[in-house]
Amino acid sequence: MRALLIRVGIDSADDGHWNAPADTRSGSFIYAPIVETKPLRKGFDRFYQELEPALGAFGQALAIHLRGERMHLDPDFATLTYGDQGRRAKQIESLTSDDLVAFYASLRDVNSQRLVYCLIGLFVIDHICRAANVPQNLWGNNAHTRRVPGPDDVVVYAVPEDSGRCERLLEIGEYRDRAYRVRRPLLQAWDDLTVRDGYLQRSARLPEFKTPQKFYRWFKSHRMRLLHCNN
Repeated sequence: MRALLIRVGIDSADDGHWNAPADTRSGSFIYAPIVETKPLRKGFDRFYQELEPALGAFGQALAIHLRGERMHLDPDFATLTYGDQGRRAKQIESLTSDDLVAFYASLRDVNSQRLVYCLIGLFVIDHICRAANVPQNLWGNNAHTRRVPGPDDVVVYAVPEDSGRCERLLEIGEYRDRAYRVRRPLLQAWDDLTVRDGYLQRSARLPEFKTPQKFYRWFKSHRMRLLHCNN
């Protein structure tokens, strides 16, 4: 088994300049994808207004500057797909069936206004294919086929029974040594990552769990319900 840790979702450090809300007391959160920056095939646009019902139920409003903006809905927990490109795609393409992809995001706690770094979803891989080979009737299932994909873009398809959006967040990060990092007790429980001192960032080289079986046992110990919806 192999397992990768992938940062997803809009935050103040990318084009979105906003962090989706979370409630660390209840564990509830909003999943808000990054901004779509590339042209899409006609009729495949996804807009941030889709988040407004979930945000309203959360007692929050969509940031004004995101109204009318398109979102890069990836991963898509409703279709259980995740796409990527470039060096990251090559790394992902080396995975096989039953390997893992764990997703985390930087969210804003509504109670304290602090940033919280949380696991928000998990995929057990069913198969991976090049985005350019996805048939037209499935283009709508992933952000990398809603756009015209590059030659190296890949799409991950997850095993439905064991994959999805976390029903509640699992906080994994803390601020130490001038950066956000995985909490030290978790690094010990997981038997470490392939990044120095659990450094949490977007990067061309995705962090990998050194002992994925330990991470997966830790994750399953939380008896997390995995949902097939984005919010």
